[in-house]
Amino acid sequence: MPLSAACPRCPAPVAPLPAEQGPGLWSCPEHGAAAPLWRPSEVGYADFTDHLEMAGDLPSLLPWPLGPDWSVTGFGVVAARPGAARAVLTACTGTTEADGPVDVVVVTEEAGTGLGARVAGAPHTDPGYEIGGAAPVVRLRVEGQQVPLWAVSTSAADGEWDRSVLAGEAHGRWLWVVVRPAPAVLLLHGEWHLRDVSALGPGLVELPFGGPAPAW
Repeated sequence: MPLSAACPRCPAPVAPLPAEQGPGLWSCPEHGAAAPLWRPSEVGYADFTDHLEMAGDLPSLLPWPLGPDWSVTGFGVVAARPGAARAVLTACTGTTEADGPVDVVVVTEEAGTGLGARVAGAPHTDPGYEIGGAAPVVRLRVEGQQVPLWAVSTSAADGEWDRSVLAGEAHGRWLWVVVRPAPAVLLLHGEWHLRDVSALGPGLVELPFGGPAPAW
């Protein structure tokens, strides 16, 4: 199925703007003109290749290695045109003995985009003022770089205790990691790292897709 457009910052419907008002921009009644979030209605290999084309050089990061009971359950890219992405989202779902069903959503984005905050349920578009003032919660390997991540408050959001939200900076962009349920954040202290799966090449066909997408 083709990717469909949405606002990256809220669930309000969007409409394309005339080219003279901004090539590739769509309008949200709440947030105005912006590059749209492109998402599939169902996840699968064909739509994921479309996603990677839109994402261009922006990485599509997944926790790695994915266990046998894990699958890719969501993805999205904020872009006005292919190759001009401002944010990329990936989601995967699996089970652990300690926590049962677990959702992990990863967002890498340019400052001011707002997708990570929407997914996290955070009150601020960027996490900047909440990170760096204390020791990080965890250091996660992201494409060969050790990235410190700090806990981000979601106290103004509904269901604040159902998830852990971590954020930091990786390769000059904001990195958000949202884990449900909250105690499953301990998975990030294990052997997991974040891998850009766009670099898998033919190995992409081996990625497991399917299952309910995480709510956000």
